[in-house]
Formats: sequence, structure tokens, C-alpha cells
Amino acid sequence: MERIPVGISGVGSYLPEKILTNDDLSQMVDTSNEWIVERTGIEQRRIAAKSQAASDLAIEAGIKALKNANTNPEEIDLIIHASVTPDYTFPSTACIVQHKINAKNAAAFDMNVGCSGFVYAMATGANFISSGIYKKVLVIGSEVLSKIINWEDRNTCVLFGDGAGAVVLEQCDDGFGILSYDLGSDGENGDVLIVPAGGSRNPASADSVNGKLHSIQMDGKAVFKFAVKIMGESTINALKKAGLGLEDLDFLVPHQANTRIIDSSLKRLKLSREKVCVNLNKYGNTSSASVPIALDEAVKEGKIKKGDTIVLTAFGAGLTWASIVIKWNREDGND
Repeated sequence: MERIPVGISGVGSYLPEKILTNDDLSQMVDTSNEWIVERTGIEQRRIAAKSQAASDLAIEAGIKALKNANTNPEEIDLIIHASVTPDYTFPSTACIVQHKINAKNAAAFDMNVGCSGFVYAMATGANFISSGIYKKVLVIGSEVLSKIINWEDRNTCVLFGDGAGAVVLEQCDDGFGILSYDLGSDGENGDVLIVPAGGSRNPASADSVNGKLHSIQMDGKAVFKFAVKIMGESTINALKKAGLGLEDLDFLVPHQANTRIIDSSLKRLKLSREKVCVNLNKYGNTSSASVPIALDEAVKEGKIKKGDTIVLTAFGAGLTWASIVIKWNREDGND
């Protein structure tokens, strides 16, 4: 069966208003602006209001992406929401978004693949279109990580922020759009990045709350070692699947976790800083929202032009990784 070419017709993102700087954090835990910047590259991050949940951020980003794509909510066939901080265990946050944006004809489901979630969701949404099942899919990554952080743990609380990003997927011209993807997992090492309690393995209890087991726990060295290896490797594998090489890569949109990880990937991929989007200095690690936020900024700033070969790449809890190769199908400045 002939596959339908699928591209991005709209992009959008949303960041909460509150800014938490490194200096602010130094008043909360034993850290400093210099310590954080040297080790991560992060200078500040956005924090959601107490009243804001993942769906609230997702709705804002989704509406912007729909507007950017000149698409009405009723035209959307499917909503995929990637997050590790959903509003509830159930119903899915995607269903909440579906209702609130009046996408009354859309199926909806959530996806939890850690920081790789958005890229996984894009690959999933694209297959629904390329197989002819659906015509338009809204893919959103949104996170309120500030609500699952132990603010007494300086090794994790300095890393994360809140935000949301979204794209609209639909059929595009032949030769453009998503060319290939590389998805993978390493469940054996899943415990190096985990929220230990709150699921069926360790349900909520007084002990789990008192032990701060509902917060992110991370073996930073193990995650760093994994990320440095896998980001470049997955990008190369995805390019190979598209019949391309590193010389064909015009722009990289990586998961925004740590500047040292990004720099290591650039060295392996032989890319200059001008060919990569880096914004974690402003937003920190927003998990599944980081790639779509970075993509939206790169598009709005005119860094990506029609015909460019770009790669979206991420790694995350699971452990997981994901990369997508796209031949950019939009005219520059299509806002």
C-alpha cells in the first residue's frame, strides 16, 4: 500500500508566566547560579501557577498550533498528548484537551515515554495519517514538572521547568515531511530515572508522601552517560533509515536537558551551534514539551526553511530514545 506523505502544518508553544531564576533557587537550596550554569547551562525556568495542570498548558499550545495551521478544532481526527505529569491517572489529559478545545470529532489518548514522549507521539500520529486512517492529528507535549520535584534536592530541582508545545500533522507534498524515525528503549536501566510512588507498584501512603517518593529521583551520572551516547547514535540511525548521511542534516532540534549533552552530540554529528536549537538556558528541562517548544522557537525565528532536512531527537525515562527526520514542508514565516 502506498504511504501518504505526512508533514507539520502548524506549530505552537506555551510557557507559564512565572520565572524562577538560579538566584531564586540559591535561596531555597545549597546551590548557586555559577554551579548550575557550569553543569547544566540552565539560567532560569518557567513555573506553572498552582491552578495550572498539564491540560491547561496543553490547551494553550494546541490552540496556537491549530491557528498556525489554519485548522479548526473540529477538523482534528486524533489528539495525542505526551506527558509524565498528566492531570489525573484517568481520564486521560488528551480527553480533557479534546473537550476544552471543542475537537468534538477527535479520538484522544495519552502517551508516557518520559522526555522522548513527544517524538514517540509524532511517529504514532504520522502513521495514522500515512496509512489513510486519519487526515489531521494534533500532537502535544506538556509538563508541570514543578509539581513532582523535591525542592530540597539540589541535584534535580535545578533541572526542570514547565511548558507545552504542539504540532498539527497532515498530508504534505511528495518528497517532504517525515522521512524516517528511530525509536528505542532500555527497560533494564529504567530505575535510574523514576518517580517511585503513586502507581500500582507503590500506591500513595503516608510513608510514601513523607519519604518524598512521589518526586523525581535520578542517577545523574548514569543518565548523562546514556544521553551522550544515544542522542547522536539515534540521529545517525534515523538519517540512515531515510537514506541520508550527516552531510545532509541542516538543523537539529534536540531534547533540552543539558548543554554538555547537546555539545557532545554536536561534536559526534559534526554540527556547528548555528545548526541546533538551544533554549534550555531560558526554560530548563521541560521533558516531553522541550522538543516542540524548541521547534516552535526555531520556526518563528526563521532558522528552519522549506526544504531543510531536520532531526528532532530526544531521550528520557524508560530508558527511551527517539529521533525523527523531516524534510521541512512549510514556507518560512508561515505564521
